[in-house]
Amino acid sequence: MTVPADLVVVLPGILGSTLRQDQKMVWAPSAGSVLRAIGTLGGSVERLRLPPGIGDEFPHDGVEPLALMPDLGILPGIWTAVKGYDRLLGRLRSLGYREPGSLLPVPYDWRLSCRYNAQRLGRIVEPALERWRAAGNPEARVVFVCHSMGGLIARWYIEMGGGAEITRKLITLGTPYRGAVRALAQLVNGADPRLGPFQPRLTELARSMPSLYQLLPEYACLEQDRDLARTTAVVLPEIDSAMAGDALRFHTDLQRAEGRRSQSLDDTYAILGTGQTTATTARLTGGRVDLLSTYGQHELYGDATVPVVAACRADVRMDGNRLGRVPDKHGNLQRNRAALDQVEGILTASSIVVKAARPVPLRVDLPELVSVGEAIAVRITPAERARQPIRIAVVNERGTLVEARVLRPSATVTTSIDGLAPGAYTVDVTGVDESSPFAPVSSDILIWARPDRG
Repeated sequence: MTVPADLVVVLPGILGSTLRQDQKMVWAPSAGSVLRAIGTLGGSVERLRLPPGIGDEFPHDGVEPLALMPDLGILPGIWTAVKGYDRLLGRLRSLGYREPGSLLPVPYDWRLSCRYNAQRLGRIVEPALERWRAAGNPEARVVFVCHSMGGLIARWYIEMGGGAEITRKLITLGTPYRGAVRALAQLVNGADPRLGPFQPRLTELARSMPSLYQLLPEYACLEQDRDLARTTAVVLPEIDSAMAGDALRFHTDLQRAEGRRSQSLDDTYAILGTGQTTATTARLTGGRVDLLSTYGQHELYGDATVPVVAACRADVRMDGNRLGRVPDKHGNLQRNRAALDQVEGILTASSIVVKAARPVPLRVDLPELVSVGEAIAVRITPAERARQPIRIAVVNERGTLVEARVLRPSATVTTSIDGLAPGAYTVDVTGVDESSPFAPVSSDILIWARPDRG
């Protein structure tokens, strides 16, 4: 195998890095431990909450990122569920990338400003590139492979932190280039009340995080007088106007910088999730934000977290040929085989071999959080009629299959899953064999048992 010449830097999304505080792990879900991890983090929230006005500074609170998450991470009230990065790293290693050397995973403290994490990124990447060049690769440059918020951090480093001259390519998976209205709901509404005593603590942590504000939509997303307005044009409850204004500047400064450098667009490869019901706009009602899956009169879908309208740069057409599209959900894009095929094709600059007919996308709707004993309604809608059966598999955190069933849909099929014990589960919707036309969709759900006290 030919040794790759460039340095590949992998940046995870929000929640995708394990965190340690004062030598004690505070965010490190591993197989079978999501509920315990939420409890651990909930017990540390007072120490993890960031001070008011921190901006782009470092809090000096003893928190340090250690590694990319290997397993499923769910933290209701902060962001959507994110699976681990083992499959992405495994694909890169299969191409010959190795650490230390040509592969560099970079965890980061996802509470902090994207600007701060971009500055830190430069301090890590630049010496690593010099070492790789000195090892016999003098022409090496950096290729960033980023999931979700990791793409925002890499973009800021490239355009605003001096990284453009050493960067060859930026590959993003589900990055909210223009924010996500889901962040607005998290900040205004707070964490789900079903979380019991964890709810106010997680809400306070979320509202202290500059990074979550930087995920606010840059585009007009709030219904107002039969039109849409930006979040900074409306007085919103619980929103820190200074943090919201600074977050908007983050996006507009980045867009201007990218617009001034034409090579920026040519070097950017955005892969986005499609076909899933996704909050795209919002309505303020009684001091709360209600999320809407439509943009005007249009149902555009997305990856169930990042809407299509926000999943690419403002200067890229949503129907253009610059975008890679995968019909799956946000937290699974970095593990989806079709998405990884696209990443491999971009890295190797060779065509992807089409081994089958065009897959039939599936839209899968189910809740992300339910209380123990509550039935889980699953709704599956194929993009086109197909006679082949569809398989639903429910897998627990340890990878054990706990339920499977086969359905024969026509247009839309619904089913109910009952009796799951508290914990985190993955619901995979696929065809029944390799000949199936359906593109698989993976969803994550948390079964929550409200504790007696917290």
